[in-house]
Amino acid sequence: MEERVIAVYMLASKPFGTLYIGVTSHLLQRIWQHKNNVYPGFAQRYDCKTLVWYETHCEITHAIAREKSLKSYRRQNKINLIETMNPRWCDLSEDFMR
Repeated sequence: MEERVIAVYMLASKPFGTLYIGVTSHLLQRIWQHKNNVYPGFAQRYDCKTLVWYETHCEITHAIAREKSLKSYRRQNKINLIETMNPRWCDLSEDFMR
């Protein structure tokens, strides 16, 4: 059985490209859905499939509040957050999608 991970996450179309911020109660499944274009929407339209940042939470309510907060950040602040965790903008999902 896959482990459920509550998370806020950011996807990018390419380094310094279009950013998508989401929240989920099942990170692995949601990333798979993005990569396989399961649902139409912003992330699919702008080809945001690279997981460049994520943050786990114990409570979905905290994750939702964090997502809303991040969406209000200026773009440069989002980039700074990504580069703190992932300075090379690698696809972080590769480590746990195998």
